[in-house]
Amino acid sequence: MDDCRRMLRRPGYTGKGRTILSVYFEGTYPVDSRDVDPFDQCRPSALLGILQEAATSAAVELHVSRDEMIARYNVFWMLSRIWYRLSRPLHWSEPVTVRTWHRGGKGAAMYRDFDLFVKGERVGEAVSSWVLADLDTHKLFRLNNIEEFAGTDGGELCKDKRLTGLRMPEGLTLAEHRTLHYSDADINGHVNNVRYADFACDALHLERLDGRQYVSQLQLCYLAECRPGEAIDLLTGASEGRQLVQGMGEEGKIRFDAALTLDNL
Repeated sequence: MDDCRRMLRRPGYTGKGRTILSVYFEGTYPVDSRDVDPFDQCRPSALLGILQEAATSAAVELHVSRDEMIARYNVFWMLSRIWYRLSRPLHWSEPVTVRTWHRGGKGAAMYRDFDLFVKGERVGEAVSSWVLADLDTHKLFRLNNIEEFAGTDGGELCKDKRLTGLRMPEGLTLAEHRTLHYSDADINGHVNNVRYADFACDALHLERLDGRQYVSQLQLCYLAECRPGEAIDLLTGASEGRQLVQGMGEEGKIRFDAALTLDNL
């Protein structure tokens, strides 16, 4: 999928006479025919897929990939929250260059940042929050126990944005009762992270847009696992100029929250 894979280091300066290194991964990913919607715009789920591929490749370069984390620590990566912002939509055949780095491994969660470029022009950014969970118990594993993160953060590149939970208003409307299937699942047996964006876009009926708008911002909060064979209710609403979607299990447990911002072209 990517035609460029590299881990780069560049010098930065603390202002105190000390030189530090910014470590980041950079890869280029073309938007292909499977990624675009009826308006020749890269679907939110496809963009999340590109970000996920870049994050996976960066983890491989740092030797903190899924297989290595299981082998060394019996833990696996789980995405807890993600947000992106675009200044314009992405289109079929455009090469999207993703630059990504992490902010350091402390506590139970780690931030990974992204910048997106098309032919050298910065067109977007993203922030994600990840946790490590024990393969057997699913208890969270403290990231400061991972030696591989030492000295490999993005340094001066690190963003300030923090991802908090989404506040959902009262009175959300039931838009769809959706059964989850084989095609929704990933290697962990859970619904794939990117599929939640599809659920949100479907619940909001984005196929009804006239092509003069695009999803300029998306935030997803993953609150509980979903698995094939389960069913969820998709509830929708709006607040502060954002379109909101909440996924709720049949037992009444909230599985995810999503907020989308639509901008005019």
